[in-house]
Amino acid sequence: MKGWTTRDIPDQFRKVSVVTGANTGIGYQTALALAGAGADVIVAARNTEKGRDAVARILSSHPSAQVSFEKLDLASLRSVSDFAARMEAVGRPLDLLINNAGLASPPRRAETQDGFELQFGVNFLGHFALTAQLLPMLLKAAAPRVVTLSSIMHKVGKINFDDLMSERSYSPVASYNQSKLATLLFARKLQRRADAEGWNLISLASHPGVSRTELSKARPAQPVLWFNWIGDLIAPLFTGTASNGALPTLYAATSPDIEKGGYYGPTGWNEIKGPPGQARSTPASQDPTTANLLWEHAQHYTGLNF
Repeated sequence: MKGWTTRDIPDQFRKVSVVTGANTGIGYQTALALAGAGADVIVAARNTEKGRDAVARILSSHPSAQVSFEKLDLASLRSVSDFAARMEAVGRPLDLLINNAGLASPPRRAETQDGFELQFGVNFLGHFALTAQLLPMLLKAAAPRVVTLSSIMHKVGKINFDDLMSERSYSPVASYNQSKLATLLFARKLQRRADAEGWNLISLASHPGVSRTELSKARPAQPVLWFNWIGDLIAPLFTGTASNGALPTLYAATSPDIEKGGYYGPTGWNEIKGPPGQARSTPASQDPTTANLLWEHAQHYTGLNF
């Protein structure tokens, strides 16, 4: 595991892989590496122009790769359903789903098309709905994996069941932290569900540390974290690149050495950057009672179950 890089990715020849938010940042680097390892990659993104540009850039690096774009807006349950229907119509098993897309800390409260608080709706509920509807295709694969991205900020997150949609009180950072705690709880709950049902599915979570991506720039005007104000000149000393930030996800997605239900991230100081390995998480992220209640809420909001 020490020093693990993209060169260590096992052969992914013809493995069908969906990466959400693969048009930029960590998602793009993840899709690029999987395509380079032989996977058939679907770049799933909201912005058609950026999505197709990402496909072109991947093909410029790997001309023989099998990579395509499919429109997916996680802020719309209709878009999620349409995407899943197109995937099902293709008729191929789905080997890998990477729930990567997300947004961070919009300064004002906003809602998805279905009326959910935007961060909770996109980061968690959208991926919950996507995974539920792609599950039949995943279970047709020989050894399917689902990797869901969390964040080191889950450690200060709290699931506020009394105000999940932040209607009474909205904090950009608290909402983000809640959504990333929710994704980690979801990943672990999905593994428990898979074990209980006898599914041949491995569910994992990962986090990128602190990486210099477009997502990291989408933050409140007022600094709330030390890395928000350390300045562009010294930021590279303390933060990782998008390509390095993708390594924990790629490790979780492809390594034969993972543990079911595991959580992976950078292993350097405070998990900010470094080679991928097992990540630390809070007791709250491992609480099955919270996970079960969150799952029930997600089923209610999306109208979907597993």
